[in-house]
Amino acid sequence: MLKKRIISLSILSFCISCLANAQIAIPGSAKEDGDGIMSEGYWNFWNEAMQKEIDEGIEKNRKGDAIVTVPAGTTVKIEQISHSFIFGANIFLFNQLGSEEKNESYKKTFTTLFNSATIPFYWKTLEPVKGKPRYEPSSEDIYRRPSTDQIVDFCEQNGIISKGHAIIYGMRRWAHPEWMPDDRKAMEKEFEAHIKELADRYKDRVRIWDVVNEPRDQANRGMMPDDYAYKTFRWAMEYFPSDVQFNINDIDLTWGLTYMRGYVEIVRNLIDRGIRIDNVGAEIHLMDPIVPPMIAKGDSILTPAQVKDNIRCLRETERPVQVSEVTICSPDETQRGKMTQAIIARNLYRLWFSLDGVTGITWWNVVDGGGANGEPSYSGIFDAQMNKKPAYYALDELINHEWKTSCTIKADKNGEVRFRGFKGKYKISWKDKKGWHTIDYVIN
Repeated sequence: MLKKRIISLSILSFCISCLANAQIAIPGSAKEDGDGIMSEGYWNFWNEAMQKEIDEGIEKNRKGDAIVTVPAGTTVKIEQISHSFIFGANIFLFNQLGSEEKNESYKKTFTTLFNSATIPFYWKTLEPVKGKPRYEPSSEDIYRRPSTDQIVDFCEQNGIISKGHAIIYGMRRWAHPEWMPDDRKAMEKEFEAHIKELADRYKDRVRIWDVVNEPRDQANRGMMPDDYAYKTFRWAMEYFPSDVQFNINDIDLTWGLTYMRGYVEIVRNLIDRGIRIDNVGAEIHLMDPIVPPMIAKGDSILTPAQVKDNIRCLRETERPVQVSEVTICSPDETQRGKMTQAIIARNLYRLWFSLDGVTGITWWNVVDGGGANGEPSYSGIFDAQMNKKPAYYALDELINHEWKTSCTIKADKNGEVRFRGFKGKYKISWKDKKGWHTIDYVIN
């Protein structure tokens, strides 16, 4: 009889995370940065003491202790097959890269590196003609706005968490169809009908929704219904299944605590009024190509202390935080520029992953040149030809190797196998006279 339970015990030291050598080594310290890609000032922020603190946070917040019972003396193979933490990206270029080879390589990224895909549900391009939404593929494709059904199907078929972005976005430039009436009360009816239609069509197939995107600066973003953020969440709560997660999304983590505080108050006000908000999203867009070199030189931009202060402030909402849109551009196409991007990304991902209450990170534009007008050309983890950049290897090494547990352990005389692993789903296998046995296991 197999027993399984999760325990809080000191774990046997012989269970190790499966590590593999990345094809490109990304410096993680000043000692490893022999080419001096980052300055002494940068590494002073990301010094050995900070790296140790990050490692300790990862060990504490991202791992759990586990025990399974099998026949005594049995050798057991433990293999992590998925993360509970969200590692995502937007999937805005689905089937839009110009060749089957590139499109397949793009899709593979969401089955081998990322476990979540942010799907473009921008109303402006989802329903450019009133009453004729673009859910199904058609000849009228729109760049960075592929039809949505095909992506939802792809996510379901491959076990990828689908996230709809966004139900209502308060900036008319990106969000409202041209046919939207310029009357607040008339708009309310359209908003409610739109939300109900999305809920009726997708039900719980889309697991997470950015219900409202960027509501903080509404005064400068065009006409909207009065109290629209509250009303939008209310309609979503009425029409969507209760197990669908509702996010709010706003604020750039580079803006500092003054801006952060205003966002926190909006979220807390909505919660106090009975709104269900499951996750609080925060963005970080290093759009200007001159910023990464400034960071490399040691300027006080996105330092560990600043990042921790901002997350700590967001946690005052008493909701999990998801770093919902990450843009870190290369300053140029040189190898040095690409490595600058990779080092910044590696350190930020490690820090975010270490912090209690952060439950997901979503890279924004996966491919160079795949952003909206005005967004940096070199913000991808692939170049325009779908060649992997150092930033890809930085994320792959973390997500698929350093942060994924795989080991083989022999059960003790009581048949107990104990291990400490990263939170997520596991396949546990062993062999006896009757053949192979496999169970699913979860560390929460």
